[in-house]
Amino acid sequence: MAYINVPDGHPGIRGLMQFRPETAKALNLLVEELLQIDIGLSKGEREIIATYVCTLNDCLYCRSIHGAIAKFHCNGDEKFVQDAVNDPQNSQVSPKMKALLAIAKEVQQHGQNVQQHHIDAAREQGATDLELHDTVLIAAAFCMFNRYVDGLGTVQPTDQKIYDQMGKQRATEGYLTKPVVLT
Repeated sequence: MAYINVPDGHPGIRGLMQFRPETAKALNLLVEELLQIDIGLSKGEREIIATYVCTLNDCLYCRSIHGAIAKFHCNGDEKFVQDAVNDPQNSQVSPKMKALLAIAKEVQQHGQNVQQHHIDAAREQGATDLELHDTVLIAAAFCMFNRYVDGLGTVQPTDQKIYDQMGKQRATEGYLTKPVVLT
């Protein structure tokens, strides 16, 4: 049970967005721009960065939903996504993604942890300014989203099928459509 009165059938951030649609609009526009574009990083890579930060923050809802969306964008390859977020340096992601995930981890711990050598390492693997920018902003934004979801004690289902259902909707429709009500 959430700490505030959110509508039933809307777990995690979905309930908070139903509670306060005025702030939901801005948050959804941000996440749409960060995760639903295919400029530089693919949608799957963007969702993997989000999932990785959510995993580091131990946010069940966000880790599960964005992992499901990432899986959808990565041809249903759950093992690929799980390996990427659980042990990026030994996963099958590209060397550029490994460098970007290292930056995301530093941002998750403290923004000032990102140093020139992290940027140089990513650039050496082909990362562009846009990809560096978006990686840092995705990591920072998901720290905020995770704290929002966990800070208000939202309902966080443990059934992965629920996240897969919600994830498919977000992956195919983006973040600007109304969520389906879960029963």
